Amino acid sequence: MKISREECQAFLRTDFVAFVQRGFYELNPETKYLHNWHIDVIAAFLEQCRTGMSRRLIINVPPRSLKSHMTSISFVAWLLGHNPAAQVICASYAQDLADKLATDCRSLMVTEWYQDLFPATGLAMRRQTVRDFMTTEKGFRLATSVGGVLTGRGADFIIMDDPLKPDEALSETQRRAVNDWYDHTLVSRLNDKRNGCIILIMQRLHEDDLVGHVLRQDDWQLLKFPAIAEEDESYLIQTPYGLKTFGRRQGEALHPEREPLELLARMRETQNEYNFAGQYQQAPSPLAEA
Repeated sequence: MKISREECQAFLRTDFVAFVQRGFYELNPETKYLHNWHIDVIAAFLEQCRTGMSRRLIINVPPRSLKSHMTSISFVAWLLGHNPAAQVICASYAQDLADKLATDCRSLMVTEWYQDLFPATGLAMRRQTVRDFMTTEKGFRLATSVGGVLTGRGADFIIMDDPLKPDEALSETQRRAVNDWYDHTLVSRLNDKRNGCIILIMQRLHEDDLVGHVLRQDDWQLLKFPAIAEEDESYLIQTPYGLKTFGRRQGEALHPEREPLELLARMRETQNEYNFAGQYQQAPSPLAEA
C-alpha cells in the first residue's frame, strides 16, 4: 500500500527504529541494512532515556552491531529533532573517532528529509565546527575524546561510545585513566546531577573496564547481548505500535543473518577464548582463566 509523504514523515517522526534505518541508508547508500530484534530493544531503551524514564543505561553488544550508528549518530539527531534545546556530550577513546561520529550526525541533520521532519531544529551558523555544533535553540552536540578538557561545558545527556580502545584494555594504567576521567571529569558535567542521563555503549574488554567500574558504584540499567545466547532471553518493550516481545533461545546467535553460529565458531578460534568472552559474549574473565 502506497503511503503519502505526510504519512511517511509521521512514521519517521514517531518510530525511532524507522528513523535509524532511514539514517543508515543516508550514510551508507551502497550497504544493505539488515534488521534484527536487538535493534528494536536498544531503540526502546534509548527512547526511555530521551523521555526521562531511564537515567543510567549500559548497552553491551559485539562489534559491528550498529551500536554507534544507533546511539552516537541517530539517537543524538533524533533527540535534537524532538528537543532542539537538548545539550549532548559524546565521548569516545580517540578524537578521530569522536569527530567521525559527529560528522555523520551532522550530515543527517542537514539533509532535506531531516529538516522536513524537524523544521524547528536548525543549526546555528555561528558555531559549526565538526566537533561542536549548536542548534538555533542553543542545544548542541559536543564530541570529545576520553581525557579531553570539558571546563565550562555541561550537558543534559552524556554518551560514552567505546571509551576504551581494545588493544589498551590489558593496561591497568589505561583502564584507570578512563575510569578516573569518568569519575573526576565527565560525570560532573551533567547540568542536573539527579535527572541528567548517561549512556555507556561498548563491547566488554576487561573485568575492570568502565562498565565494570560504574556497576560497582551505581544502579544502572544493563542491556547485554552476547553473540551466542548463554540462556533464554526475553524482552517486553514499548513500541509506537504497542507492547512487543523479542528474544531468543540459549545457544542462538544474536544476528544469524550477519553472523551465523558457524562464523562465530571460527571467530572464537581466531580471537582466542579470552577475547571472545569479553568482546563477543560480554562476559570478561580473568586473563589467567582464559
